[in-house]
Amino acid sequence: MLGAEKQKSGKRRAAHAIVFKLNLPRQSNFHEFFAVQSEQHPANEVGEQLRKISTFKKEFWQSLLNYLSNRCIALLFRVTTNGFLYVNFTKMRKIFLSGAKGQIARNSTIRDINKQVVLNYVRARSPISRAEIARETSLQRSTVSAIVDELHNAGLIEEIGTGDSKSGKKPVLLRLKAGTPVAIGVDVTPRETTVVLADLTGSVLRKAQFPTSSDIEYMNKQILGKIGSLVEEFPDADLEVGMSIPGVADQNSGGILYIPYFNWVNWDIGTKITEKFNLPVTIDNDANAVALAELWFGEPIMRSTRNFILVLVSEGIGTGIIIDGQVYRGEHGAAGEFGHMYIADNAEVECSCGRRDCWEAHASETAIVNRYKPQNGKSDTMINNVDHLIDLARNGEKQAQSVIKQTAKYLGLGISNLIIGLSPETVVISGGITKAWDLIEGEIGILTQRSIRHELKRPNIVASTLGSEPTILGSITLVLSRKFASAS
Repeated sequence: MLGAEKQKSGKRRAAHAIVFKLNLPRQSNFHEFFAVQSEQHPANEVGEQLRKISTFKKEFWQSLLNYLSNRCIALLFRVTTNGFLYVNFTKMRKIFLSGAKGQIARNSTIRDINKQVVLNYVRARSPISRAEIARETSLQRSTVSAIVDELHNAGLIEEIGTGDSKSGKKPVLLRLKAGTPVAIGVDVTPRETTVVLADLTGSVLRKAQFPTSSDIEYMNKQILGKIGSLVEEFPDADLEVGMSIPGVADQNSGGILYIPYFNWVNWDIGTKITEKFNLPVTIDNDANAVALAELWFGEPIMRSTRNFILVLVSEGIGTGIIIDGQVYRGEHGAAGEFGHMYIADNAEVECSCGRRDCWEAHASETAIVNRYKPQNGKSDTMINNVDHLIDLARNGEKQAQSVIKQTAKYLGLGISNLIIGLSPETVVISGGITKAWDLIEGEIGILTQRSIRHELKRPNIVASTLGSEPTILGSITLVLSRKFASAS
């Protein structure tokens, strides 16, 4: 970077610019180039354009653009024929003085970005060598080696042997260090609460479960006790806590505002954990946590998808919204509560909010099981979970098949509304109902297709591949996403 400059516009509004001298490819021949980062042209697209006219890799540009875009509404890029890149800040976001300390750019910013890039390369492409990372990122080999040593000393990565080499010294291969405890996940559901210990790869090392109760003091005692046992067993581990809850959590305050199943308001379990064990705690809605897990542990196509909606079908229905690779939480963390939108009257069961016209009242696991009982003609039927019902449907039981088809209809109606309002690239359905994916996919597709303008591309509607316990993985991901973002 050569320097920065200020320019005055005709409207007396300061415009800022950062100037880079690019390492241009040989025989480059281009005219003045413009690219605007905005909702229509996100960082990954602009990064790809800039990569084509420089020897810097796309990942370098994306990291830089993501950092800058947190401080701007839009960026204007101008590359001149003599090899200078002007990054103009045409509309600066308002800086709130109450949070100005955290918005100051410091000398460590680029170093932190580089460390973050290296760690994420090891996570996504292991086994990988230092030389490969240097080639991929255009960082100096000495810089990569220094960062790798730092990450190795911090216990985040490890060497696992050597790779092939056509000539010279064989490269030492790197991967994330497995088996080292880094995350405690707490997954609260209306029926059961799970506390797990996990490593950097998301693998579960310890697991404890207990029935969830509406008695908040009992819940505090159980959660604190389970976490205390793990802290006592691993006193030297650099642990953080991630907590997934079926309600509204405020990321700014770190508090749990509301859990409708038990009518809990302002549950302060996060504060209690920090005060007792001095551990950082991240709390989020269960659907948000699972959406984040899709970004980290989903299929490759999902890890590269920038805009999608995660529909979590469990005792209730929740949605996690990913916009440009980030969870959208809204004011006070209350975004995504589409489970309470109107779908139809007179559901068989009440929604957790007390109404019978919500999406949740018609398409949740609770609704599915209760819909089967009157159709079967026996109110005391032993069907008490979705897995049993799906097994019956697969074996040809007509009432079970009818219930599954009705459920697909209600899911399709709700997803259709989401597509109309948010226009995602993909909709991912998660939860036990995905075990019947081949039975419901067609019905959902028919209903959602009706809501799409024919000239627009139809969003992908897919089943999650996170397994049978997505919310547990979500609670772990809340910690891992912080660790990989800070790389410290």
